[in-house]
Amino acid sequence: MTDRRRFWAEATEAEISRACCRDGLRLVDPRLLRGILPVTDIFAAQRGARDRQLLRGQAFTIRAVAEDGWAHGETLTDGYSGWIENADDLRRHPADAPTHRVVAAQSYAKDNSGLKTSGEVTPLSMGAELVVLDATDGWARIAWARGQADKDLFVPSQHLAPVDWLKSDPVAVAERLIGTPYLWGGNSALGIDCSGLVQIACHACGVNCPGDSDQQEAALGETLSPGTTPRRGDLLFWRGHVAWVADRDTLLHANAHHMAVAHEPLTKALARIVAQGEGPVTRHARLHVDPAS
Repeated sequence: MTDRRRFWAEATEAEISRACCRDGLRLVDPRLLRGILPVTDIFAAQRGARDRQLLRGQAFTIRAVAEDGWAHGETLTDGYSGWIENADDLRRHPADAPTHRVVAAQSYAKDNSGLKTSGEVTPLSMGAELVVLDATDGWARIAWARGQADKDLFVPSQHLAPVDWLKSDPVAVAERLIGTPYLWGGNSALGIDCSGLVQIACHACGVNCPGDSDQQEAALGETLSPGTTPRRGDLLFWRGHVAWVADRDTLLHANAHHMAVAHEPLTKALARIVAQGEGPVTRHARLHVDPAS
């Protein structure tokens, strides 16, 4: 049976037909849209649980729609299939492709430039992708909503980098999010889970990375022999969990024990996770990240 998270990448025509009949879906010509909100939840089913999240500017291809406005499709970056509650939100994103990405842990967009000017503020997470129109005096003017020039907003230029600008140390990227609240299925600096922390750091370094920890365990890096000394940038996997190795004695992970992204001594974490009933490490993997461009 096709994994629902890979439905549109792997389903047969018969499976697609059965799903459309079951869920009252109408197939549409695939249409690539982008998130307009700070985060958009991707659900496992209509009115179901959150699976993952789409950040501002990240792309989602709609492949089928329901009468109540729900849309079924997949993310562009990793082909993660799921449901979006209101596709109309995505249709409001500017037509141009993003030019820049938020590289600070958190930033914001506001309706005017300048440090001391007042105005409505919209939060932005690391990884959000934006259409920069121009920049003046430290502020980037952002195309915010399709067909509405008066909706251009302003973001501190210092918080942005071109979308093709890559880092070489995923742990350093993840460490910017220390203290971020733990959120099941979260992918942003507003709330994140263990696999979201791995994915956001990998993407910042140009490493293709699926969304969930079991998918990451199957796809990422080179498997190392048990007993191999861990080093910075390695990944340790358990049943339902993943953590970065910050150094040979320290993990960095988003976890429900701290309810946050946190460093934790490696030996303490290993014992605690076993005591919680999640068992031993199931895989030790080493990534090979190209130098930053």
